[in-house]
Order: sequence, then C-alpha cells, then structure tokens
Amino acid sequence: FSIQSINVIYLLLLNFYRNLKGTNARAPTVQQIRNKEVIVDNGIVRVTFSNPEGLITGIKYNEIGNVLNPHLRARGYWDITWQTENNSLPKLDRIEGTNFRIITQNEEQVEISFSRTWNGGSDHIPLNVDKRYIIRTNTSGIYTYGIFERQPEWPEVEMGQIRVAFKLNPDRFHYMVVADNRQRQMPTDDDRDINSGRAKPLAYKEAVQLTNPHNQMFKNQVDDKYQYSCEVKDNKVHGWISTNSNVGFWLISPSGEYRSGGPVKQELTSHVGPTTLTTFISQHYVGPDMETRYKTGEAWKKVLGPVFIYLNSDSTRNNLQHLLWEDAKRQAEQEVEAWPYGFVASSDFPTRQERGTITGRLFVNDRFLAPAGYAYIGLAPPGEAGSWQTNTKVYHCYTLTSFL
Repeated sequence: FSIQSINVIYLLLLNFYRNLKGTNARAPTVQQIRNKEVIVDNGIVRVTFSNPEGLITGIKYNEIGNVLNPHLRARGYWDITWQTENNSLPKLDRIEGTNFRIITQNEEQVEISFSRTWNGGSDHIPLNVDKRYIIRTNTSGIYTYGIFERQPEWPEVEMGQIRVAFKLNPDRFHYMVVADNRQRQMPTDDDRDINSGRAKPLAYKEAVQLTNPHNQMFKNQVDDKYQYSCEVKDNKVHGWISTNSNVGFWLISPSGEYRSGGPVKQELTSHVGPTTLTTFISQHYVGPDMETRYKTGEAWKKVLGPVFIYLNSDSTRNNLQHLLWEDAKRQAEQEVEAWPYGFVASSDFPTRQERGTITGRLFVNDRFLAPAGYAYIGLAPPGEAGSWQTNTKVYHCYTLTSFL
C-alpha cells in the first residue's frame, strides 16, 4: 500500500467510527431545573431525569429529541414486584427516589444518585434503594446500577422480580434484535389489543394472535414476549433499531454475576412495545422455587449491575441493521473485557483488586481421563446439588472452560 492509500483507509475508518459513536464529545455536565429535573449532557447523549424520583424521562441522541416514549410517564425506570407475608397480591414498586445527590463530577464522568430509605410504611417495599447513573466522557450511553439493602429486623417480604426497563418511541423503533438469528421487523403494541379486535387471546395473557394488524405482513402471527427469552450466559446485548433515524438502542449486560439462577436461567430481553429489559431477579420459568423470600431476621445487601444503555448511529444507510448490530456486539465485547469496571464510585462494588482469582484444570474421569472443555464452573453457597439454580441472594461467579 502507498502512504496515500493508507491515509484514505484511515480517514474512512475514522469517519465510520464517528458515524457510529457520534461527535461533539466533551466532559459531562449536570444541570438542575427548578428542582424538578436533572439533566446530564456529555455532548453525545443528553439524559433527563425526574428529580428526586430518578426516572429517566428523556434521552436525546443525534437528531432524535427523545428516543423514549413521550406518551408514558414510566419510560426509563427500575421496578420491583413484591409482596409481604400477609399480602397475597403482588405490588409493583417503581422505586421512585426521595433524595438526589451528585456522587462524582469531573472531567472523566458524572455519577448521580437517586435514593430512598424505607420509613416503615406499607406503600413501599421494606428496602433501602440507591439507584446510580453514570455518564462518561466520550461515551455514547448511560451506565446504571442499584444498591439494595434490607435490615434484619424488617418485616418478611418476597421480591419476585427486580429489573430495569425502557419503553422506546413507537413511532421510530420497529426493528428488534436479540441475536444473529433472532431479529426482525416487529408488530406494534396496538396490534396486540384484543379489545379493538386487532388480536385474539391465546392460552395466557402474554400470547396473542394478530388477526388484524396495521401491517398485514403480521396477520395471523403469534406474538408473545417469551418467544424472545434468552439464557443468561448468552444475554449480553439486545435492543431496537430505528431505520428511519439510523439509530440503535441497546441494553448491554457485561456480567451475569448479579443475576439470579446462574448461566442457564432464562430471562426476558426485548419485546413488542417497543420495550427492552434487563431482569436481575425473577421467577420466570421456575416459579416460587426461586429463593426470593426474605424472612424477619434476614439481612441482605446486593449491587445489581452496572448495565450499559448504548446508543449508536450510522449515516450511510448501507446495510443499516447489520452495521448497527455488529457495532453493538463489538461494544458488548469491550464492556465484558472491561469488567469489573474501575469507574464505579460505590464501595459496595468490589474492584478488580478486591476480587480473587481461581485457576485450575477440569478433567472427566471416564474410561479415559479427558479434559473437559465448554463446561461451566461456578462458585455457589453450600446447599443441595443444583440449588445454585434457584439462588437469587448472592452473586453468581462462573466461567466457561476451554481445551487450552
């Protein structure tokens, strides 16, 4: 290659990178508006939070003023499904904070906190919650994690589900990606409406048959959010693409250590809405056998996350879905390599230096002694064989063996 051709290739790659990541990056700033909103802006994404609740009400990216659904109050949020000992009906707690703090603000990042301390009432789950959000310089997205804690003297409670959810703008996002072989144009939430005659119910409420969808290509298809479930070990990145705006919205989970049930536990991903989720704890596919009940006298503290909400774009329009998806997968690989993150401010999140390492060799002692590749090895608390599959209260540390 000549020097000129190398320079041309370099410029093309640089332009490609800028198309995907965005430009105008700068150190993030924090702005409070009339004690009702908090806005964090790093020149790539501009994120608006309700104050002090800590709901994400807006994400501005490229020319899209808000990638979230403007018609819903709950569009970017954490929530818990819970019930007490004497209450058979589960409640939904959207974990709205009562106190806002700036934890870190420097040239590299902003970390903010929306926290709530349990006051003994019955309206909220007996749990102290600290929702954290991190926006870094030259980063096209938002990190979020939660610190959950209960005191031993607090009443018995069952937490059937803890998750973070995003409801995207339905006028823009129509193409969903869960995996290389699980991606497609999607019907709308309105297409699932059984009361309007557009769909008819099937065996359970999540499953409907689309009888009169707006787009007839979906006619008579079955839609069910459980069709898009994924095992935790494979659930690294999924999301939606706006083909009109050339923008992708992705949820990246760099680790499975904070999720329940271990590597083969199935969880929801993205589904019609457009909705995208990260589920940390749930009874999905298992039911009440999951250890989600906390008795009086039982203390608990756990950090869930961080996960990364990643946005990318491309102005070329050439093979858009493939391009944005491949970039999202590359970003997920980078997040996995960076784990455990070194920029998390909370001392409850152990750094790389505070973590131990286990190395060794695994053999199968059959007729011949043979190395065991592609097996999952994990650490779990003492219990009956297989009890790690129903454990939600501790961290799940595991790895995949190789033949090397």
